[in-house]
Amino acid sequence: MKVLWVLAAPERSSLTGALHDEGMRVLHELGHECRVSDLYAMKWKAVVDRDDYPEETATPLVVTVASHRAYTEGTLSPDIAAEQAKLDWADAVVFSFPLWWYGMPAILKGWFDRVFVQGYAYDVPDPTTPGRSLRYGEGNLAGKRALVLLSCGSRESAVGPRGISGQLEEVLFPLLHGTLWYTGMSVLPPVCIYDADEVDPGQFQAASAGVRDALVGLGTTEPLPYRYQNFGDYVRGVLRPDLLPGRTGLAIHLIDG
Repeated sequence: MKVLWVLAAPERSSLTGALHDEGMRVLHELGHECRVSDLYAMKWKAVVDRDDYPEETATPLVVTVASHRAYTEGTLSPDIAAEQAKLDWADAVVFSFPLWWYGMPAILKGWFDRVFVQGYAYDVPDPTTPGRSLRYGEGNLAGKRALVLLSCGSRESAVGPRGISGQLEEVLFPLLHGTLWYTGMSVLPPVCIYDADEVDPGQFQAASAGVRDALVGLGTTEPLPYRYQNFGDYVRGVLRPDLLPGRTGLAIHLIDG
């Protein structure tokens, strides 16, 4: 497989950095082709501005319009175009980061903001149905697999079904469902290293083994069974009343509820 690893670790000597190094060793051992976007090492610019869309400098900047025009005309800034080329090349993408305030670091959020532009990652027209867009399991990134590998300071029970921090897959719902699945990617169950501030050598070995297992299964692990938007489960963006009647919450967007 061709694997792109998007790393957001401010310290390469951190747990996230060490697990990235271990993960790359495993991927090469397995014979995968690999590319890396180390966002901090790249000094990735996380803020959308006029430099992203050079042709828009003389007009009011409406980001969605400007990004779509720049994408279709091939005038996006070179750093954005380079990341889109990596995504186009990849069969699978690993997103690796520490969980900060229940979300991703700002530099990774900025990567999504700048790279996932209109026409490329969203508002992708459905060629078979005029006026309909390909989203939630469909789109330009469909067929690619996504694995989120993260660390967090909470113990595992605190990010469980009754944990005070909320169940992990629901905490990550905006990323897993609202970003990766929305753009068409098949989303694998996330892998989290808990108690990240207190990992001793023995726990690091266990964490490394978990990362290895996830990477060994990168091409075979069953993705989260999110529902497609365009195949009848939703009416005007709302789950049909005959599906899981009376149920609410984020879990209803999984086929197994």
